[in-house]
Amino acid sequence: MTQSELARLLGISPSYVNQLEHNGRPLTLPVLLRLTEHFGVDTEFFAAQDIARLVADVREVFADGTVGGAISPGQVDELTTQLPDVARTLVSLHRRYREAVENIATLVSEQGLDRTTAQQPHEEIRDWFYLRRNHVAELDEPAERLATELRLIPGEVRAGLAAGLRDRHGVEVVTAPIGSDQHRFDAAARVLHLSPALRPGQAAFRLASELALLEAGETIDRLVDDGTFSGDTARRLARIGLANYFAGALVLPYRVFLGAAERYRYDITRLSDHFGVGFETICHRLSTLQRRGTRGVPFSFIRVDRAGNISKRQSATGFHFSRVGGSCPLWIVYEAFGSPGRIVTQVAELPDGKKYFWLARTVTRTVGGHGDPGKTFAIGLGCELRHARRLVYSDGLALGADAAVTPIGMGCKVCERPSCPQRAFPAIGKTLRVDEHTSSLLPYPPLT
Repeated sequence: MTQSELARLLGISPSYVNQLEHNGRPLTLPVLLRLTEHFGVDTEFFAAQDIARLVADVREVFADGTVGGAISPGQVDELTTQLPDVARTLVSLHRRYREAVENIATLVSEQGLDRTTAQQPHEEIRDWFYLRRNHVAELDEPAERLATELRLIPGEVRAGLAAGLRDRHGVEVVTAPIGSDQHRFDAAARVLHLSPALRPGQAAFRLASELALLEAGETIDRLVDDGTFSGDTARRLARIGLANYFAGALVLPYRVFLGAAERYRYDITRLSDHFGVGFETICHRLSTLQRRGTRGVPFSFIRVDRAGNISKRQSATGFHFSRVGGSCPLWIVYEAFGSPGRIVTQVAELPDGKKYFWLARTVTRTVGGHGDPGKTFAIGLGCELRHARRLVYSDGLALGADAAVTPIGMGCKVCERPSCPQRAFPAIGKTLRVDEHTSSLLPYPPLT
């Protein structure tokens, strides 16, 4: 569409359109409303926070001491606002550069690990979902339609999924021990084996993931082909990730789930009881509710272990998960390990002044019998503070100017807070004050 055509549609002059495109004029409310009416674009699409993640990514690039460059926060903002595609390309190149450096270091080490094939593909998949704000409309909507066709009832979906596999694809479901596997599909025999150790919600999810490959295999293949993944391992992981996404959307259909979430004010325990699935599954699904026109609270979702390793991270917000130097030890997700099974909350403020409301709780999975090691994770779910009043967990908490705010950072190596006593690494690119005749409460005091 030309500027003149757009101007006529919006009832403004072509010169005004030109100024809008070059950030020479502000986007007024009447023009914004006409844009949303004619093009079906959410007003939040034009909000400044839409580039918050990109700003954080670019800042991390220039915080890398090996890059050898320096750029002010103002220049970062200007780059991401005026040239967002250039900024994204810069971030992508830096990630490939860092991965190459890590791969070389691994290859010359005595460990003998091939990071390229063992770890990098998982990061590729996480980045793919991250760039899509953890919402895949091409799978979410078909999954919702299929849930209607199968007449799935919340809390009783396992029987409906098994019937769907049998009636639509001739697949029989058998529950029997299968070693350490949770499920195994024999395509030749058309038999899906389920482990008896699976809880009802877990079994339903495994049925749904195989049904996803049978029902939406072509769409999944197309998404994988368009994803430009690095190799066969990444492509296989992408197929699994997309099948799991479809499964989540099938077990927890969008409009039904969003309606219940709003009705219960995002009470995860009540949602878990209502739909018969676990705490982590509910949290993960809540982070995907970003369908245009019917959006839920935009959440960030994270799963972390006691050592600080992030095994899952998805975001529909501007919150940025750092890859440099780990995550912030002041973050509430680590506090959850001190209160197993209890939901803890936090109002957190990032160095740029943005405030988020976070809740976290541990989940534990037993594997095998007595004496066998289990798995314990902390699940974190966060949203911008302006959405917090929609959550039942904010009741009774001060959320305004008198809120009890915890200052956190994206990770010690890129954190801009010089006076943090919990810092685990010195900030990249910053000069330290090193004086043999002076001691400090700060582990890495900056040069003032």
